[in-house]
Amino acid sequence: FIKDKKETIIGMSEDPQFGPMIMFGLGGIYVEALKDVSFRIAPLSRQVAREMVEEIKTIKLLKGTRGEDPSDIDSIIEIILRVSQLVTDFPEILEMDINPLFVKKQGEGSIAGDVRIRIGG
Repeated sequence: FIKDKKETIIGMSEDPQFGPMIMFGLGGIYVEALKDVSFRIAPLSRQVAREMVEEIKTIKLLKGTRGEDPSDIDSIIEIILRVSQLVTDFPEILEMDINPLFVKKQGEGSIAGDVRIRIGG
């Protein structure tokens, strides 16, 4: 059991025209209900990864609302960058989902609850 966490999702799918597309949003039940996600073409810079996180409509939930502690947004950005690098280095990865990615309080990191990777030839 992970205390004081928010569920997010980081995903990747291979677009036939643009190549690997990285996705970020709130995870768990929220990804289906809210459809509040951002997309970018890999490889990503740190600035672009930060923009992906900052532009979702529900960013206030990650930054802390109503007395809640802010989430570890820097750890989200680091994981987005690592996924971007992974799918750039290994083009045989066709799809990838980290859902949920449990994001703990600021400075405490994140933990992948489930990871799925689809490889193609």
